[in-house]
Amino acid sequence: MSDEAAFNVVAILQARMSSSRLPGKVLMDLVGRPILVWGVERTRRARRVNQVVVATTVDPADEPIVFLCQERGYPWWRGHPYDVLDRFYQAARHFKADIVVRVTADCPLIDPGLIDATVEALLREKADFAANRLPPPWQRTYPIGLDVEVCTFAVLERAWREAQAPHHREHVMPYLYEVPGRFRTVVLDADADYGQVRWTVDTPQDLEAVRQLVILLGGRDDFTWREALAVWQAHPELAALNARVNHHSYKDVDARFNSGRASQGDNSL
Repeated sequence: MSDEAAFNVVAILQARMSSSRLPGKVLMDLVGRPILVWGVERTRRARRVNQVVVATTVDPADEPIVFLCQERGYPWWRGHPYDVLDRFYQAARHFKADIVVRVTADCPLIDPGLIDATVEALLREKADFAANRLPPPWQRTYPIGLDVEVCTFAVLERAWREAQAPHHREHVMPYLYEVPGRFRTVVLDADADYGQVRWTVDTPQDLEAVRQLVILLGGRDDFTWREALAVWQAHPELAALNARVNHHSYKDVDARFNSGRASQGDNSL
């Protein structure tokens, strides 16, 4: 990968309606727009990203996500509901990605600058996988909800072929970092430890915390994560709103998981 300009960097944003803790959250309102729209539009601001694709499922319950994508002109892909690794691989292959950026629809405050920094780290270090966090038991220093994972298409394809454990299939990229030395990896750290700050939307309490933060930011969608952090730290009542929410383990697997590798998919531009 010597000619950086020639790389097709595709950000794939996974979204479904059947969240276990807050069903339908990706289309819930966040200060005038659905959470999913926040994620797509903020990801689109990343300079290193050529295209943002919404990867949802073939479950009929996810028709509203497809409708929103069609209405707004977002590229989309429909794939396996629980084998998300297969869904990502099929979407990445269809959209001819050289580099794949993974973001999730429950992170409406995703920061384009951090996406760019993570892509650049992958290229600079000639790595297979780069991230600005790893889940427990590893350390994270960026707020929960700014999570970016980046890999080459080649290693995503290898994971798709080799990974068998349910948590590898559902969480897409653990196979790339779980065993030291299996792939060339790099992890970005913040200048201080902000790993306890929670900006993901997984519960009603999370939604209220993020909603109040965005209101204090004037309802804008172009703020940086550091601007958001300054407001969050100045208003400790925000953190109190979701302080009791427990974060999922990266080895948690949906009880409905089906490890069958059904490469079903559909898309539209």
